[in-house]
Amino acid sequence: MAKVRVARAVARDWRLGRLAWDFDTAMPDRPARPDRPELLPPNRMTRRGKGGSDANRIALLHALAHIEFVAIDLAFDLVGRFAGHFPRAFSDDWLKVGAEEAMHFALLARRLRTLGSFYGDLPAHDGLWEAAEATARDPLARLAVVPMVLEARGLDVTPQTIARFQGAGDVPSARILARIGTDEIRHVAAGVRWFHHACAASSESPDAVWQRLVAEHFRGTLKPPFNDSARAAAGLTMDFYNPVAPHNA
Repeated sequence: MAKVRVARAVARDWRLGRLAWDFDTAMPDRPARPDRPELLPPNRMTRRGKGGSDANRIALLHALAHIEFVAIDLAFDLVGRFAGHFPRAFSDDWLKVGAEEAMHFALLARRLRTLGSFYGDLPAHDGLWEAAEATARDPLARLAVVPMVLEARGLDVTPQTIARFQGAGDVPSARILARIGTDEIRHVAAGVRWFHHACAASSESPDAVWQRLVAEHFRGTLKPPFNDSARAAAGLTMDFYNPVAPHNA
């Protein structure tokens, strides 16, 4: 929770004009993390069950809490590492995103405690930060992979995840995820907006640049089905991902 408090405080101080627009401090290779959860390679993670049992719901909420926790790091690293290449509004957007990711984590962590668990009680994988490491020297690659692939994937799976919790009678968890899903559309939109800004001087179209960078820097695959309406609301049109992904299942 110390990371949550610092994230909110930094975003507030920036909004109130208390921080200088200076980026002369090298960012760490890895962010500060608690001792738990244990971080495992993605291929060593136990597959979660799809039923509505308490254990399955807790495992899913824990995985989502970890995603939001790392998302705090991703937002602040994006500012500290790359904001000097962009107008001041870039920092406005991503520090707000970082504060919202902190709020999302706090909501999920509180829900885990209500269900008799806590963040860190289960292992988690380090795949999200591996994506940050792979794009640590290229702001366009970072925007292409983190908000426009990884966070966009959240738009795809959130409706089904909400339905799973609703089907299990867990309305409080479903409400939390609905709130997070609404915010994540704005987060993806920020990525798309600044990606277009960075591509303005390129002779390539933004969708062609994105496809090239994803091929170079993203180790996974784009997985359908896609939530085309939510992606479109964020400005991530099918021109970006349809040419390089399997057709919607």
